[in-house]
Amino acid sequence: MAEIGFQPPAPEGDDRTLLLTGRITIAHIQDIAAELLALSPGGKRLSIDLREAIRIDTAGALIVERVMSRWRAAGVEVKLITDKEDAPRLIAEVAQHDEPMPVRRPVGNVVTERLVRIGKSVVISLTGMTAFLAFLGHILVVLFQTVFGRRKMRWNALIHQCETIGVNALGIIALLLFLVGVVVAQQGVVQLRQFGADIFVVNLIGRATIRELGILLTAIMVAGRSASAFAAQIGSMKLNQEVDALVTIGMSPIEVLVIPRVLAMALMMMLLGFFGSVCALIGGGMYVWFDLDMPPATYLNRLQEVILMRDFVIGTIKAPVFGLVIAMQGCFQGMQVKGNAEDVGARTTRAVVESIFLVIVLDAFFAVFFSALGYN
Repeated sequence: MAEIGFQPPAPEGDDRTLLLTGRITIAHIQDIAAELLALSPGGKRLSIDLREAIRIDTAGALIVERVMSRWRAAGVEVKLITDKEDAPRLIAEVAQHDEPMPVRRPVGNVVTERLVRIGKSVVISLTGMTAFLAFLGHILVVLFQTVFGRRKMRWNALIHQCETIGVNALGIIALLLFLVGVVVAQQGVVQLRQFGADIFVVNLIGRATIRELGILLTAIMVAGRSASAFAAQIGSMKLNQEVDALVTIGMSPIEVLVIPRVLAMALMMMLLGFFGSVCALIGGGMYVWFDLDMPPATYLNRLQEVILMRDFVIGTIKAPVFGLVIAMQGCFQGMQVKGNAEDVGARTTRAVVESIFLVIVLDAFFAVFFSALGYN
């Protein structure tokens, strides 16, 4: 027997029979599909005989269903003759889902679509902001209760987070800020030498490092390192239902997971910021020592003259604020994880990006604010 074949219905009489034989499958149906669909409807009744068909798959069922639909549209009564139980069910299933699909998405009004996209973005942003404010309020309530003794401070978790955030980051912070100090000194010397004022590079290194770069770059480094870790850790706990387990046994996830991280980050940012600034000053001092032949003692004396106490205070004020923002953003994104592991990666990325963005925005705000107060 051939792989597939058919006997077209005879044109005489009202009853006609279409006999299909062999394998009515995707590998063979193309051989006769055009001829089947080209048959001219006629008579009053058509019987499609599949009793000699060896096998029928979805592609074959689709062609059979379209032949039946075409003849029915012409007013012919069509019935299926088969001794196989699956064939009628497969043809009916194909008929149910045989709907035309557009090749490409229809292009609507460009202005309307853009407005819809903007509206969705605004709604998503407002929803996220509302959720973050609720999260922040929850943190403040638990923190207030912890400070006044209504909740227990988890000192072991706090010390562990201080080690993870601060002690383990000393190496990378020292290297980064040391190199930044070298770069600031080198660029300062190159530019100021044109005016014969290269000696004033110490002023640039001292004030820029203590007031701005030391704290800002440390915060950016910590945001990339710790905010991502917080989001990934808490997000994984959400997926493993560990956060739900804490709630089930009567423990607050904010108290157990968030408060130790927030307090440790605020404390460590002050220490890391100071440490990073000192490393940047050392890097700048090494460069001016070799380039300008300025002895370390002279460099230190010049730093004492140019670095004002208010610069140190301003940097110290900014550090814990940056730490709080970084920790809360990382924990918040971790708490928002839903669904699967892919969402952990997405939330981790958002935690880093939004933490760095907020740190830079707050740094600009502090610069304008203190400048308006006259602390230039």
